[in-house]
Amino acid sequence: MATRSRRQSGITPDSVAGGWKIDTQYRGKRVRKRGFPDYRSAEDFLTRQKTAIDQAGVQERPGTTALVAMTLEEAATKYLEQKEERGMPSVETDAYLLEPMVQMICSLTLEEICSDTVAPFIAARREAGIKNKSINNALSCLNRICRLAHTKWRHKGSTHPVLGVPMSIDLLDLSDQRPPRPITWSEQRTLFEHLPAHLASMALFTLNTGVRKNVVCQLRWQWEVQVKIRPDQTISVFVVPREYVKGRQRERVLICNSIAQQVIDEQRGRHAERVFTYYKPVKASSGKIPKHLPVGDMNNTAWQRAREAAGLDDLHVHDLRHTVGMRLRHAGVPERTQDEILWHSRKDMTAHYAVAQIREVFDALELIKEEGLGGETLNLLAIVRRAQIAAVPKNHPQITHTQRKTA
Repeated sequence: MATRSRRQSGITPDSVAGGWKIDTQYRGKRVRKRGFPDYRSAEDFLTRQKTAIDQAGVQERPGTTALVAMTLEEAATKYLEQKEERGMPSVETDAYLLEPMVQMICSLTLEEICSDTVAPFIAARREAGIKNKSINNALSCLNRICRLAHTKWRHKGSTHPVLGVPMSIDLLDLSDQRPPRPITWSEQRTLFEHLPAHLASMALFTLNTGVRKNVVCQLRWQWEVQVKIRPDQTISVFVVPREYVKGRQRERVLICNSIAQQVIDEQRGRHAERVFTYYKPVKASSGKIPKHLPVGDMNNTAWQRAREAAGLDDLHVHDLRHTVGMRLRHAGVPERTQDEILWHSRKDMTAHYAVAQIREVFDALELIKEEGLGGETLNLLAIVRRAQIAAVPKNHPQITHTQRKTA
């Protein structure tokens, strides 16, 4: 009777994703990969990896250590550790982007990185619904790692670069990127009719400051500074620490116009630390005291219900920021002032704000606090998107709600 071949250690069924996975050590190198349809595929891959480890590196001369190829997992770890040592705030973002890539193709050596070997990762991310822009961010990290391995990193005890031949993965096109969707004044009024009070306040604040939703959700009273911009006028500005600013290069100043100031003043006394909160009621018989709790995210169930009720199924919270940009342009605000308001990076921008700059930004924001004499702005993107959605039959049996939104 034929005997069954002995299975290699480190190959096990994948209870999470299905199929088979590899997680083992061989000669001090970790080999890890998942997504194999059957045991034989995993075994063949592991055999090839072991052969590559055996053959990796050549002796420079007798008595020296072999130059062992660096795996993607080792390279990513080194890359993140160096960024952390330098105190770069972007290390958290890069770790988040690299984690799914390392989980899938961590055992590949840098010499094996190419478009073909990275293709399964790209396909898996697309299948998971990740947009090309987010995938490109991860690929950019990978390209940066390979550049460092070729230009900066050296094998231990050697002058040879970790990666002998320069390598770069082509980035994906952004044809799947969703265009901005600013709202009109009439759409704003309709949306606010359906938003709960706490989200309406946050949305109104966003539409009068142009800041990102994470800043609105994280806004703290300790950041507030009272600034006298005119002899008879004092306003609130918030000095936002750089860890809450996109790019995290430096702190930014959030300036309130008169509408945003009213919103801020209405929030005072509700929470000791955070500006924007929601009221959490309790049962009268519980003996507990009702209180205000910080809002974690604006894009919650209440926001999604409100936009659907308002007929704005495709509206994102970030579109409020696009709306501010559109209204500033419509009001004739200079591009430099727009960049100051929206925190766009420019080399010629100053790193600190004088009172004159704060006054300039305040006056610009005052121009968009209400609908101007010119009436509605011509929102071509919104018109096009409404036409696209209207072209999809509402009751078509083969078209899902998600597909209608994608249209």
